[in-house]
Amino acid sequence: MDWIEWGYIGLFIASLLAATILPVASEAIFITMLFSFNPWICLLVASTGNTLGGYLNYGIGFLGKPEWLAKIRVTHHQISRWKESVSRYGTWLALISWLPLVGDVIAVALGFFKASWKSTFLFIFIGKFTRYLLILLFYLYVQ
Repeated sequence: MDWIEWGYIGLFIASLLAATILPVASEAIFITMLFSFNPWICLLVASTGNTLGGYLNYGIGFLGKPEWLAKIRVTHHQISRWKESVSRYGTWLALISWLPLVGDVIAVALGFFKASWKSTFLFIFIGKFTRYLLILLFYLYVQ
């Protein structure tokens, strides 16, 4: 699928899907779009899509049940480690939910352990927006 042909809608969808377990490289699409589209609108669209994808992960975790984890072979030890991390760092973990692979798990874990949705959502947005902002600023600097 050629996300660029879809314009801002393509960037939004790609960014949303990239925040899930699907292998979509939203950063590459974002950078490519900066050459032909308004960079500040790209920042807003990519951040919004990626943030909503993070919220979706939180929601999946919130609705999750321990027996589901057993079906996908998550051990009690793994659950205990994530619970300890969520207890120790709380919703601050959401700031790094933009990280590849582990970021999705962080958002799901925050939902699963019922971390405050308000601060989780705020920190997910801040983390994801900051990542795209840094990419944009670097792009503008090298131009």
